[in-house]
Amino acid sequence: MEIRQPKSLQNIELPLHLNISFEKVYDMLRGYASEVQKEHPFHASANILVKEVEKYPELINGFSDFSLLEKHQEIIDLLLEGLFPIALTNNEIKAATIPFTFTSFKFTNRFENIIKNAGDNYELKVRNFEEDLMYIHSCILILNMVYQQAVDLKRPFFFDIPDKNLDTTKHYRVAFNGDFMEIHPTENAPKITQEDIEMLLDNFYNIDVWKEKFPPNSYIFKGFGLMNLFDVTADETISSVRNTLLEKHNDGINEKLQKDLREFFNIKDLTTGFSVFDTSKKALESTRIKKSESLILNDENTIKCDQFFCSHIIEKVFRQVENVTISDVEKYGKQSNQNPFYKRLKEKNIGSLILIPLKATSNNDLALIEIASPRAYDLNTVNQQKLKDLIPVFEAAVERSADEYQNILEATIQEHYTSIHPSVKWRFYDAAEKYQTDVYNKVEDIKIDEIVFDDVHPLYGQSDIKGSSTARNNAIKEDLITQLTLAISVLKAACKDEKLPIYNELMFRVANYLSEVKGGLKAGDEIGILDFLKRDIYPVFNHIKEINTDLKALVATYMDRLDPNLHVVYEKRKAYEHSVTLLNSKLAKFIDCKQEEAQAMFPHYFERYKTDGVEYNMYIGQSLTNEKKYDDLYLYNLRLWQLQVMCEMENVANTARKSMEHDLQVASLILVHSNPLAIKFRMDEKQFDVDGAYNIRYEIIKKRIDKAHIKGTEERLTVPGKIAIVYSQDKDAREYLKYIKYLQSKNLLGKVETLELEDLQGVSGLKALRAEVIYQKDFDDKKTITIDELMEEFKS
Repeated sequence: MEIRQPKSLQNIELPLHLNISFEKVYDMLRGYASEVQKEHPFHASANILVKEVEKYPELINGFSDFSLLEKHQEIIDLLLEGLFPIALTNNEIKAATIPFTFTSFKFTNRFENIIKNAGDNYELKVRNFEEDLMYIHSCILILNMVYQQAVDLKRPFFFDIPDKNLDTTKHYRVAFNGDFMEIHPTENAPKITQEDIEMLLDNFYNIDVWKEKFPPNSYIFKGFGLMNLFDVTADETISSVRNTLLEKHNDGINEKLQKDLREFFNIKDLTTGFSVFDTSKKALESTRIKKSESLILNDENTIKCDQFFCSHIIEKVFRQVENVTISDVEKYGKQSNQNPFYKRLKEKNIGSLILIPLKATSNNDLALIEIASPRAYDLNTVNQQKLKDLIPVFEAAVERSADEYQNILEATIQEHYTSIHPSVKWRFYDAAEKYQTDVYNKVEDIKIDEIVFDDVHPLYGQSDIKGSSTARNNAIKEDLITQLTLAISVLKAACKDEKLPIYNELMFRVANYLSEVKGGLKAGDEIGILDFLKRDIYPVFNHIKEINTDLKALVATYMDRLDPNLHVVYEKRKAYEHSVTLLNSKLAKFIDCKQEEAQAMFPHYFERYKTDGVEYNMYIGQSLTNEKKYDDLYLYNLRLWQLQVMCEMENVANTARKSMEHDLQVASLILVHSNPLAIKFRMDEKQFDVDGAYNIRYEIIKKRIDKAHIKGTEERLTVPGKIAIVYSQDKDAREYLKYIKYLQSKNLLGKVETLELEDLQGVSGLKALRAEVIYQKDFDDKKTITIDELMEEFKS
């Protein structure tokens, strides 16, 4: 018997004074040796062993001198023989040990062989040993055994033991049997109260608190423990592979994966590789390789898969996405007429190979994991089955990698292709050049400049589709009515052929839903109805269509009315969406075209958004341009241009009504802001926004103004057929009344109202002009007045 005690634990401090004792085994033997057990087969041998043990009372009373384990080796072996049966010694990994020191003094044959294979310098020690935690663990054992407190701290211990024969490391989990030990407090042990226990439970990591309540050597440990080890190498490998594959920015992924799989397969010179193929081309000609640390490829960027691989691998790996195992490369070479793939395997000294293809669902990428050994049959169809538990981990990693790659592409597009309005692009170039100069000169704490434009005048406008929410809800309602009515017609017809009460019950439920929808659509109604149809009606339809050809045709008619992608009747909604899209496109195209003219007048920032309608922001000022000298005249011109364009956009929308399935109208709004403000490019959002707390008020008004009512009434400010001009200072009203008067002379605007608006949350004192739009009978958006003509006539 060899005693093994980890050096790192030889002088460990514990609240326990350790006494090795075999008293409980001795008591068990005395039971067999008693006259009561006279007929028991163990009686005679137990009698002899009891008398022999009594010659060494320290084995019963306990001892702290670990050297006595060697002195009494023979008798201890005899004592523990029953706990280490010969029949199990080559199978079990077990040792007698002293808790918390892992000092072990009797081993099964299998355990001894594992230690021998670990090498002469191996020390049996616990993974991630932390002395303070070991102290706390022993305190919790005292709480459980002495104070009967059910404190659960089932933290497993692991041994990582090298196997020199296989040149790998095996991982073992420790299970501890404490049946042969007991713990008693000494006279110096502080009494532990319930309050103490509660404080300890709230201070796990405070070692000082634990040592105060359980001072070193304040309790007596008497006995020994049994330590069983279980080989968890496969589980540890799966966990390690998962961590490796899911780690972010893992540059050494292949090296780590190779180490894990060597332990997994017990092959010390196993090698791994991987590659990612773009399989968007079905013919697999000139297949692009997006990423590779491959065993079977030589830094190729593209490969003709149909020529490099044999037809079997093409079919299995690239088409069916199934694993392929080549147990003997030489045999494969004869079967494949020594194709290029076979020659590459020979070149790489590969004797057996497993190929694991994994297809990403988000794109056309196929990842190919390669596991190889230099010897034939080291890898085969039998040990390939071990990979079943790893395949889901590989699949998750491939999906994550595909998503990350997609995010990188998106980031690249955002970084390099985000649309920056031409009027301000020069400022971004200035900032980028300064940044790159600082990089070149190795300036410390480099920061890219913020893009801010001060003293710019904002202009805001919107042409909003009125009643879009109501129109959309009505379209949903009409589609649901149609779908439910069709469902009732199928059930009615079925009821005539099969007079089953269930048809009447289902018709009753469908009719209830129909009645509710006709009464008004509520949130969640559509989803609830569709779930009901899928769950309760469609299974019945599957039966109905088998009754006869007429009913089959009726069910087919119902199904034909459903949108093939959404599986709902989508007729009215489709017509509504088409109308919205058509109107949005016409308005956006028109203002984009007119914007080109306005930019020629004076460069200014312009951004447009499609919502249910069109809204846009414009900013003009000296800081926005490095080409022309700014004058307020350009602002006044742009304001007049905006009002004139709004008139024309109203006519665009009115003309479009003739070609739309849904009759949609727009309500137009202009917001006037007298004072200049600053705008700042938000790096996180890749767009401009107002800068400064004072200027935020402008943004608040923009978000809330289209919902405003006229003061003292329930009438909304924005209504079809009129353009609302919101302002806060009377001088702005006087300016716009001049523009309105001029456009009235051109028969573009009619009657004008001066209104006060209700107070909005955080905003008060707003007023508005509201001018009637005069629609042109023969409006042609290609022959509208140009800005030059507008300015010329206005001056005259």
